[in-house]
Amino acid sequence: MAKSRKILFVAAEGLPYIKSGGLADVIGSLPQALADEGYEVSVVLPLYSKIIAKFFDQLELVGTYVVKAAKFDTTTRLFSQKHKDVTFYFIEHAGYFERDGLYGYGDDGERFAFFQHAVYQIMMQRKDYPDVLHNHDWHTGMMAALARIRYASNKEIVKIRQIYTIHNLAFQGNFEADLLYSALELPMSLYHDGTLRFHNGISYMKAGIVFSDKISTVSNTYATEILGQAFGENMDSVLRERQHDLWGIVNGIDIESNDPKTDPIIFENYDVNSLEKKVKNKTGLQQQLGLRVSEDVCLVGLVSRLTWQKGINLILNKLKDIMGLDIQLVILGTGEQQYEYDLRNSENMYKRRMVYYGGYSDEVARKIYAGADLFLMPSMFEPCGISQLISMRYGTLPVVRETGGLKDTVEPYNQFEHKGTGFSFYNFDPEDFFHVLRMAVDLYYLNQKDFKMLQTNAMNVDVSWKKSAKLYIQMYQQAGMK
Repeated sequence: MAKSRKILFVAAEGLPYIKSGGLADVIGSLPQALADEGYEVSVVLPLYSKIIAKFFDQLELVGTYVVKAAKFDTTTRLFSQKHKDVTFYFIEHAGYFERDGLYGYGDDGERFAFFQHAVYQIMMQRKDYPDVLHNHDWHTGMMAALARIRYASNKEIVKIRQIYTIHNLAFQGNFEADLLYSALELPMSLYHDGTLRFHNGISYMKAGIVFSDKISTVSNTYATEILGQAFGENMDSVLRERQHDLWGIVNGIDIESNDPKTDPIIFENYDVNSLEKKVKNKTGLQQQLGLRVSEDVCLVGLVSRLTWQKGINLILNKLKDIMGLDIQLVILGTGEQQYEYDLRNSENMYKRRMVYYGGYSDEVARKIYAGADLFLMPSMFEPCGISQLISMRYGTLPVVRETGGLKDTVEPYNQFEHKGTGFSFYNFDPEDFFHVLRMAVDLYYLNQKDFKMLQTNAMNVDVSWKKSAKLYIQMYQQAGMK
């Protein structure tokens, strides 16, 4: 493998700079894992207000460039910063990116059309071309189409291998068809002949699937699930056309920043050989959140967006029974208003036994991962999931539904073979969920030997990016990277 091979990640968010979801975790850790394999890796992101507020003084101005395509005719500045072994680039546009949020605006299609054009036009003006463009989710779905059509006269761009990763098929970047001409400078024939037509408009996600050399998604099981109608989000027929180029590669996590042995935020550091110290994190969390302080009670945690997809309805449906199990429950997250309202009311019913922390706090999240005994992820679907990997890393046993990456990463407890790293159920049903949770709580109270065995197993699982990074390299090579 030649060390000069260059990989450029194009994404809408990435740690440590900006995050709204799991995509940012991947962009914050996979590039470094590829750099560890000897590749030259960089990432390009929009320069959002939140990045400016926190990091602008640290960024280096690379240069000023002209972006002229479709309705765009402007200059933009490119900034950079080296983070570990990865160079992060930031494309400036005050009107499009200096806003309170990242997405959810009426002109999102136009904003990310500009971003994608800017990536290519800066590339051409700098005469600096990667061997692989690794594009992520709908925000970068047009990168391969632009390379094949709008920038096809540039031989260096045509040579770039185009990889497209679907992190969540439910978010597809569906817009009015006239964006093809007005913002992307692509022929309307791509709509009329059906190539990019989707729900009487166009889909950035569909473009990524149709035009990229290889497509990946973030677990083996999810790669199979999205080929069917139940999880295909009306894109299943398009994916089946490309299924021979579709890879399922499970996510990893940054094991340096998610390490109970060195985590500076938790109450007491510990590792697999000092699991007895973990309980100090439980009592610390209980004290901080106003729960009854007890080393012996089974503490159950959840860190999640509060949506139907995440199975919050299963928890609320059985909450009275769950709280009858002699547990404490800590829930951290925001989401649908009805769920937030129900959880606030429930907290009042179970004072000193249940806490709902409305909002997001990395500090409290880490303390939940370290302090809880069980971690809930009863998702309707889950392309990969990050939280179950972090919870296992911290010796907190996940209770998951067998779907997507949850099925691929959590081995269910087998009482006869004394195996497992957590607990799982199959049907998206409150009774099935409660049955498995009760089994997990019973194991905690009645069979501490097996419970500790599962904790040890979970902490010994390799949740790093090392194995997955090698699979991405294989995919790049199959796509034609020399």
